[in-house]
Amino acid sequence: MPQIAQIAATYASQIFWLLIVFGLIYFGIGKAMLPKIQSTVDARDGKIASDIAAAQSARAEADRTEEAYRTAMDAARANALKATQEAKATAAREAETRVKARDVELNALADAAEQRIAASRRDALSSIEDVAAEAAQDIVARVSGVTVDRDEAASAVRVELGRTAAAQA
Repeated sequence: MPQIAQIAATYASQIFWLLIVFGLIYFGIGKAMLPKIQSTVDARDGKIASDIAAAQSARAEADRTEEAYRTAMDAARANALKATQEAKATAAREAETRVKARDVELNALADAAEQRIAASRRDALSSIEDVAAEAAQDIVARVSGVTVDRDEAASAVRVELGRTAAAQA
């Protein structure tokens, strides 16, 4: 068969050129393009690694900043609480001092009022004694027609008021 005899001659040149093209492609890509691609991949890996390291250091810095912030906030809260407690204590002391001072004033006013009341009571009692003594003189004079001395009538009224006061007590 002649067709089979031609296969070796026809395809041999095609296989030769196929091997040369594949060799060129292999060496062209492998020796020229692959190092560039590899350097790009390595650069990208390096960039990713440096970005990850920068992110980790930024996170660590953020954690330190947050911790410092929390510490400062805790200290500020403690100071505010202390200041509030001191202000409350000071206000309570001042209020207590004012209340005590006002208490003293009110006690003095009450004592003065009691003294005025006692004086008014004494004056009223002496007035009552005088009026009662005069009334007793008039009653004795009208009923019995006897004139009673003012001092006798006053002493009789005092005795009678003393009995009444003792009976009420």
